[in-house]
Amino acid sequence: MVTSQERVLLSLNHQQPDRVPVDLSGHRSSGIAAIAYPKLRAALGLAPRTVDVFDPVQQLAICHDDVLDRLGVDVVGLGRAFCLEDKWWADWTLPDGTPCRMPVWIKPERVGTEWVVRAPSGRVMARMPELAVTFDQAYWPFLEGEEDLSRIEELFPEHMWSGMAAPPGPSISGPEELTAGARRLRAGTDRAIHAGFGGNLLEMGQFHYRMDNFLVMLAGEPARAHRFLDALLEIHLRKLETFLGAVGEYVDIIQFGDDLGAQNSPQISPRMYREFFKPRHAMMWARAKELANVKVMLHCCGAVRPLLPDLIEAGLDAINPVQISCRGMEAEGLKRDFGKDLTFWGGGCDTQNILPTATPARVREHVLHQCEVLAPGGGFVFQQVHNIMANVPAENIVAMYEAVHEYDAAQRTLSLA
Repeated sequence: MVTSQERVLLSLNHQQPDRVPVDLSGHRSSGIAAIAYPKLRAALGLAPRTVDVFDPVQQLAICHDDVLDRLGVDVVGLGRAFCLEDKWWADWTLPDGTPCRMPVWIKPERVGTEWVVRAPSGRVMARMPELAVTFDQAYWPFLEGEEDLSRIEELFPEHMWSGMAAPPGPSISGPEELTAGARRLRAGTDRAIHAGFGGNLLEMGQFHYRMDNFLVMLAGEPARAHRFLDALLEIHLRKLETFLGAVGEYVDIIQFGDDLGAQNSPQISPRMYREFFKPRHAMMWARAKELANVKVMLHCCGAVRPLLPDLIEAGLDAINPVQISCRGMEAEGLKRDFGKDLTFWGGGCDTQNILPTATPARVREHVLHQCEVLAPGGGFVFQQVHNIMANVPAENIVAMYEAVHEYDAAQRTLSLA
């Protein structure tokens, strides 16, 4: 019998698995909003459980094993090995009034009509206005132009995406505890283990300088941008050595992150990608594969088709979330042109135009089509495009996974005919 781990690895190696591998909440871009999670449990006929928010920025829920089992999920995130004791969780209330627990190191404060989270310095680094359901970055360390490249790493806790950490976060004090958790998780699951690393380049510039300023810097002050990226790369490579030195024996996929795309085009030209980011991506991804037997995945939203040849050349194995509603990202063209070289970890259901608003019948039809295009020959892990948002009806979520299983059943019937 094929295990979930074997199924995922077969598909990543462009071999046809026994069924489509499935991911839900294996990482911070394949999850489900905490507001939607209790409704999904109810729709599946499962008893209510405490809602634990593992991603405070996006307010994503930890999916319990009974949900993963019911939906046939083949992937689990490394963070699931940590913060298993109640002491790591503090009571909070979601924007819709649902009780939940937040990591104890995240301490949202009510200020007027909004929630804020403070950095270690005391300044507000994230805000969630009234009626919002996620936090927004509120502080950029180098925004005023007073940059000190020797302080890049020191300032990670001062901006939202690094400062509002998901588990394990500060619950562990060193690589020995990281190793122990990874070993424990590997011994307790036959699912593929996904390890989120980060290693963001373009985004880290945007986190430090703000998006507009960093894009202007790339175009107008390339030498300055290179100095920042060189300093950042040195930090990432050092952290990569420590991280994979601790968990590399136990994990299957390492995820890097850089949202290079917008809705209709990349944020940057292919020429700019080749100058600033491709060589640095290539260095990190090659080193990851030297350190451990892992596949390299990049979380990269948007219309990034023009960049895919360079990403493949840089050593990328899988791309997520495959934002099929963007220009040039239609599944048919991606599978035809890049399917032999790249695994599509996502693209299974459009979360922009279909999952939140369509009927369950339309969701079924759409998902069946995506599987028919992307699944043949492997190179596909089913995931909706990015996270399941708070407003998605539970019946649509159920219809999405039922359609994947319907596709699998039809393929088994065809193979026996």
